Amino acid sequence: MKGSILLLLACTAVLAATARADTGEQPEALVKKVQEYAQKASAMIKGAFNTLQESEVAQQARRWLADNADLAKQHLARLKQHLAELWKPAPAA
Repeated sequence: MKGSILLLLACTAVLAATARADTGEQPEALVKKVQEYAQKASAMIKGAFNTLQESEVAQQARRWLADNADLAKQHLARLKQHLAELWKPAPAA
C-alpha cells in the first residue's frame, strides 16, 4: 500500500513538472491538470489491484490460507483437550 502511494506521488510530481514545462497557462489550470492526472493514475492503480485480487494466484493463496487456518483451529482444539485432561484432578485412591 505504501509503495502504491509513493508511486502515485512520484507520478503526480513528474506529471506536474511536465505540465508546467509544456504550458504557459495560469496556476489554476495547472492544478486542474495535475488533479486530472492524479485521478487517472489512481484509477489505473486501483484497476491493477483489482486485477491482482481476481487473479488465479491470489485465489489460490486465499484458499491455502483458509485451509491452513482450519487446520490450525483443529490443532488448537486438540491441544485444549489435552490440557483440559492434564488439569483434571486425579481420582482419590
